[in-house]
Amino acid sequence: MSDDRIQLRNSTDVEEFRACVALQKEVWGFADNELVPLRIFSLAPKIGGQVICAWDGDTLVGFAFSIPGIRNRQTYLHSHMLAVKADYRNSGLGRKLKLFQREDAIAHGYELIEWTFDPLEIKNAYFNLERLGAVARRYNINQYGITSSPLQGFLPTDRLVAEWWLKSKRVQSLLSEGEQPGFSEEMRIEVPAEIYAWKEQPETRQKAVDVQLRNREQFLKAFSQGLACLRYGRDENGSGVFVLGRWDEAWSHASD
Repeated sequence: MSDDRIQLRNSTDVEEFRACVALQKEVWGFADNELVPLRIFSLAPKIGGQVICAWDGDTLVGFAFSIPGIRNRQTYLHSHMLAVKADYRNSGLGRKLKLFQREDAIAHGYELIEWTFDPLEIKNAYFNLERLGAVARRYNINQYGITSSPLQGFLPTDRLVAEWWLKSKRVQSLLSEGEQPGFSEEMRIEVPAEIYAWKEQPETRQKAVDVQLRNREQFLKAFSQGLACLRYGRDENGSGVFVLGRWDEAWSHASD
């Protein structure tokens, strides 16, 4: 796959939205009643949201889908889905979609894009905090209920909220210099690499639940003390660790 073959663009066509619905099901394996429907994809661009598609010729290989939100009288984008076709993963396409999303959001006057992510998903957490420069300082318990997606392992859908402050020093430094500003580490929260295998099998699923409950308690305590997830590390065995400290930038209008 060559980078110059992939074309990214904002979509407004119903047939392109139909392709997004199909790719959504392919990526997550949701039951039909849990899919974001065609009508919502069609509505999003008309109300200030985004449907950004990545095409390899006539094949949809990825998309980023967001809808507008408001909190404390300030608008932001909620990025509800980022999907990449299996054969195109680990190619940098996900980051390209997010950076395109960032530029488009800034052009439309947004300062913040938020999304939720599973704190047990090691690769995704690394991508959000290390590759994009998002921060996390809110934790939602069982946000979507128990879903039919096999990726969830039938666990409660606990989620961290990623805040991507598009013009923050943290993000701009990462994108321009490849480094994030330093901070004083105050806490670590660990995720074992075995979590994926534990979720897959009914006989080991309780181990995954135990990790989720332990980490849930740690996150809630840390956030109540004003800490934020600012970095993410991975060891040689594939385990992950959230590194928490105090974020010294005053981007906070939608963080409550």
